[in-house]
Amino acid sequence: MRRTTLASIAALTASFLISATAPAHAAGGLTGIDAMTSTVFQEEQSSFSGLAIRFRLNDPRLVENIEFLPTVEYWRNNSTVDAFDLRAVRRDATLSGDVRWLFPGESWRLYAGTGIAVHFLSNEVESPAIKGNDSLTKGGLALLGGVSFGTKAKLGNFLEVKGHLVGGFRQLKINMGLSWNK
Repeated sequence: MRRTTLASIAALTASFLISATAPAHAAGGLTGIDAMTSTVFQEEQSSFSGLAIRFRLNDPRLVENIEFLPTVEYWRNNSTVDAFDLRAVRRDATLSGDVRWLFPGESWRLYAGTGIAVHFLSNEVESPAIKGNDSLTKGGLALLGGVSFGTKAKLGNFLEVKGHLVGGFRQLKINMGLSWNK
């Protein structure tokens, strides 16, 4: 029993010393969090606002200037026409995964990327003559491009354009937001 305990302590000490003296690997994982607001232009609709949050992840063992962006986006558009006692509500909750390439830069960096998204769309209409609700789930591709400012500081900001290519519900978004950089 005592021999097993001593062997365990020796093995733990050796592994600690080896890991403490081993060369450090390039840091990966979470590199930042972005919070953004969007101006949304949906196909055949007027513009309205949306919100989103995304996480920035990278793994320098793959490609150093590539970031993975899991994102949650949401917008809601409400229209009321009192003369006809009509109310319409449209919603889109989106889960997306984007990949972007960051071009070299110091205080600001251009980027371009692509991704896929699942849109949870909902439409409601209510009037004295009609009452209806329609929900559907659609997937689609996304394209994005933008510029990040203050990339070396803890806090930065960004401006980007993102297009969601969803059949019948295509959207163009102008996003701007704040970044927390690790």
